[in-house]
Amino acid sequence: MVIAILVVASVALVSLSGFYADWLWFRSVDFTEVWSTILLTKATVFVVAGFATSLIITLNVYLAFRKRPLYVPLTVEADNLERYRSQIEPIRRLVLVGLSLVLFYFGGSSASQLWDTWLLFKNSTSFGVVDPQFGLDISFFAFKLPMYQALVAWAISTLVFAIIGSAVVHYLYGGIRPQVAQERTTVAARVQLSVLIGLVVLLKAGAYWLDRYALALKDNKLITGLTYTDVNALLPAKAILAGIAAICSLLFFANIIRRSWLLPAAGTALLVISSVLIAGIYPAAIQQFQVKPSESSKEAPFIQRNIDATRDAFGLSAVEVKDFQATLNASAGQLSKDSATISNIRLMDPNVLSATFRQLQQIKPYYTFGATLDVDRYKVDGVSYDTIVAVRELNIDGNPSRNWINDHLVYTHGFGFVAAYGNVRDADGKPSFVVGDLPPTKGLGEFEPRIYFGENVPDYSIIGGTTTGEPVEFDYPDDASANGQKNVTYSGKGGVPVGSLFNKLVFALKYQEQRILLSNLINKDSKILFERNPRERVAKVAPWLTLDGDPYPALVDGRVLWIIDGYTTSAGYPYSRKTTLSGATTDALTVNSTSITAQGDQTVNYIRNSVKATVDAYDGTVSLYQWDENDPVLKTWSKAFPNSIKSKSEMSDQLMEHIRYPEDMFRIQRDILSAYHVKSAAAFYGGQDFWRVPRDPSTFGANAGNQPPYYMTMQLPGSDKAAFSLTTPFVPRGGRENLAAFAVVNSQAGPDYGKITVLQLPRSTNVAGPSQVASNFEAKPEVANSLSLLRQGGSDVVLGNLLTLPVGGGLLYVQPVYVRATANAAAYPLLQKVLVSFGDQIGYSDTLKGALDQVFAGNSGTSESGASTGSGKPTTGTNDLANALASAKQALADGQAALAKGDFTAYGKAQDRLKSAIAAAISAQSKK
Repeated sequence: MVIAILVVASVALVSLSGFYADWLWFRSVDFTEVWSTILLTKATVFVVAGFATSLIITLNVYLAFRKRPLYVPLTVEADNLERYRSQIEPIRRLVLVGLSLVLFYFGGSSASQLWDTWLLFKNSTSFGVVDPQFGLDISFFAFKLPMYQALVAWAISTLVFAIIGSAVVHYLYGGIRPQVAQERTTVAARVQLSVLIGLVVLLKAGAYWLDRYALALKDNKLITGLTYTDVNALLPAKAILAGIAAICSLLFFANIIRRSWLLPAAGTALLVISSVLIAGIYPAAIQQFQVKPSESSKEAPFIQRNIDATRDAFGLSAVEVKDFQATLNASAGQLSKDSATISNIRLMDPNVLSATFRQLQQIKPYYTFGATLDVDRYKVDGVSYDTIVAVRELNIDGNPSRNWINDHLVYTHGFGFVAAYGNVRDADGKPSFVVGDLPPTKGLGEFEPRIYFGENVPDYSIIGGTTTGEPVEFDYPDDASANGQKNVTYSGKGGVPVGSLFNKLVFALKYQEQRILLSNLINKDSKILFERNPRERVAKVAPWLTLDGDPYPALVDGRVLWIIDGYTTSAGYPYSRKTTLSGATTDALTVNSTSITAQGDQTVNYIRNSVKATVDAYDGTVSLYQWDENDPVLKTWSKAFPNSIKSKSEMSDQLMEHIRYPEDMFRIQRDILSAYHVKSAAAFYGGQDFWRVPRDPSTFGANAGNQPPYYMTMQLPGSDKAAFSLTTPFVPRGGRENLAAFAVVNSQAGPDYGKITVLQLPRSTNVAGPSQVASNFEAKPEVANSLSLLRQGGSDVVLGNLLTLPVGGGLLYVQPVYVRATANAAAYPLLQKVLVSFGDQIGYSDTLKGALDQVFAGNSGTSESGASTGSGKPTTGTNDLANALASAKQALADGQAALAKGDFTAYGKAQDRLKSAIAAAISAQSKK
């Protein structure tokens, strides 16, 4: 008994320590209202549901016992049951109390999982959009229907358990006696069971009625929502079944007076037969003989509902689709009007450069960078540049001296923000850094460089302590210091005080670590940092949000902030297509990257990027900003947690400059848009114009993932200025790989933020898609030979992101080529070549300008070279003559090869390129 008490006490103490530590954490981030609201809601639902479940079942069991017959007919079965009754009698009260407690716990535990459903129901906000079938606001389906269905399901299951419990007691004590020829149930048993079964059937009538509304959310083979058969057969069938069930319940209630189960049994049989005939066979007949022979016309109104609802629910109603007559011909000077896009072509691939950042900027083995870097934009000398950004985080595993003190008290934080130009390299192919080194350079001004909260930090660190008055925490290596390093004592407001004996005990129990209690390095000023991952911090203070998988760092007002996009979602938007977040957001990048968190299997049919969240990398401050001010789901959650979300107007100007359109949101939208760009029901039914996202050219084979979307600054045809954008190509669904469309979403805060523009190519134009372009690159002899040489001698070729750009009246493809030594473990990718494709022309050179000039007859019309000065700032190239001569030489060689094959069409094109290249060379010579 003593051992048992000690074990229970120990478990309870550990659980309470975690509970108290959780409250301390919420208090440290100033979100205690979220903690208390969720706790109070769960506790209230637990108590109410648990008490109601326990009361209904145990009360019925008790009544069955109280109304047991005094005399039981003498039968063999009755004698057998007497043995059980005699065994139960001494512990009868204990069994009843134990049963009530067990029911209370399990009933409350299962119901408490519905805390969010209750909060949505309680704080429901109107959508202002009416369902076309029932005339109800969308909020009924999104917020109220789930609660009604949950209540009905709970009531039915509780009454079923009450029926089972009551029937067992009546049978045990002789109230039900199947062995007797007449009066097989006592009056008490008949009345009690009739009432209970009647209530279950009445609730089933309510369930049938609610099923009518649930049909608007049902997935069918063709669409989501009501179809012709549903409206004309299943909808009235559900209403009829609800009426039959209500009548059946009255028959059970009538059995209170009557002494025969015949009518209730007949009613139940009628209900079962009706459900098979009316809700099963009749709709199937309607589908087979009325709908299938003319399905396209019968289903057209319902398909149109599905199209309209889906586009609205996924934020695609305002998508602008433009016909784009893409030319395949390349001529000299063709890109002269696209300098804004060409000058910002991002040759630095954030998914390739992590190893390069580690080798050039890691400095020490106890630092690291994420496996995938991020793309942002910064102004240098008043000019905005796309940049590859990352933070230098702490890597405990790289520390050669591992022990508890070093892991949790000394090495507590990373140090520094690193940014490199996206379109610049140095002479060796290395990126040109705007900010880097230790301590950080000042290319982007002064900022707090310490990274206490990040994606790669220890599970907990204890900061603020000193030894003999000297700082304990390692800050950064410094050769000028006596011991080769700088130390620091944390002075931020983040963390939970751990100086008191009680708090030390709490966290010693939480982490099962006695040294927290005993270490003399922990003093009255010490704090403990835990729950430090930015995404996890936001998820904890806003569990109702679905978070983007890729938080990114930004320099904002002298601080390093992690920016995380938050989504409000629902599966209750009528007629809108349902999709799983994991399926819609999976591509080659999310599958292969360890830095991006994959979305779960949550099914949704409504999503909004309603919240922009930030986490301060130094003090861990979490801020939630209302981004979508019209989202009814966010308004509903704001009522539930009134003080947790800040107004959009509170976002600083610098923070606004680094807001970008979230990748996961765009992945979901492009998945939906691949079919729902079609606005006509007839065209949607045919499905001939559906698209798909092309396979990523860098991962060949049948199992290659989808090409991820890419950030870049670009100017769309017909627009008056360039904008930071997120882009994706589409190819036709059905196996072909030619380009069908190109989608761009404005990712720059402002009036056009979130505007999606789709450039749709004519079906008669055969513009190569990304996979075809990648194959064409490898098929060109000059490129293939060069890549083959680069892959020899202990080197490997790494192909970067294949960017698609609508310039020059057509589609330009640009792909950087990196080379990495394979013999050296410390080797890293360096940008060595650039591949370019436009129409059927391919350029391959050391520089972007050189490759472009090869394609556009020796003079692309742009002066960007992709080189850099020693200062790291982009410069313009002047070697136009050399590039023109190189293009002329290539055109001459292509013409000779075409002539040898008897391909006079290709020969004519080569001659045209040769003439343009010669003209460009003459022009360049005259300028010298």
